[in-house]
Amino acid sequence: MAESVEQKKERAQKILKVLYKTYPDVECALHHDDPVQLLVATILSAQCTDKRVNMVTPALFKKYPTAKKFGQADLEELEQDIHSTGFYKNKAKAIKGCCQILAAKFGGGVPKTMEELVALPGIGRKTANVVLGVAYGTPGIVVDTHVKRLTYRMGLTKQTDPEKIEREMMEKIPPKDWTDFGLLLIAHGRAICEARKPKCPICPVNRLCPKVGLTNEKK
Repeated sequence: MAESVEQKKERAQKILKVLYKTYPDVECALHHDDPVQLLVATILSAQCTDKRVNMVTPALFKKYPTAKKFGQADLEELEQDIHSTGFYKNKAKAIKGCCQILAAKFGGGVPKTMEELVALPGIGRKTANVVLGVAYGTPGIVVDTHVKRLTYRMGLTKQTDPEKIEREMMEKIPPKDWTDFGLLLIAHGRAICEARKPKCPICPVNRLCPKVGLTNEKK
């Protein structure tokens, strides 16, 4: 018998409770001291591990301590500074362009609305939700590769488009938990529910997951 919308919503919130107990100290893994640093670090984290980003950013933030400095950076030099994070040409262009606008239009700060953030070069809803949720406490569901994989694997959505997943999860999770929900799934995706070999036998939410035991589910 197919799971109803209400049943799926109830199961999603049960999963959330278990993950809160499993990862009680969950927080954004990207090291930063202010919203500009968080924005830059999140851009760098695309197709790159947080661990690698955290290895690069201390020297990067010392060299470019403000949005203005990032905006004034020599593009080729910036590319070399972030080379090890991958896709460095696109990332450098996005960081420089984004920070030029922050310096010119927002006094060097980071805007606090989704509309203003996604209008910046290289900023999508995922990055915007990270900044809004972590830096400003504005709830939002971050949908990265882990969240996309886990919500599908756990049968919480059949969507594959990140924005559609985000909106569907917003209907199932209380607004106060939106930011934590994304962070918890990311933590769980790294620790237990890995892409290639999920550790289902030791997973704390396995009894709530219809995908347990299946090896050919869509990643």
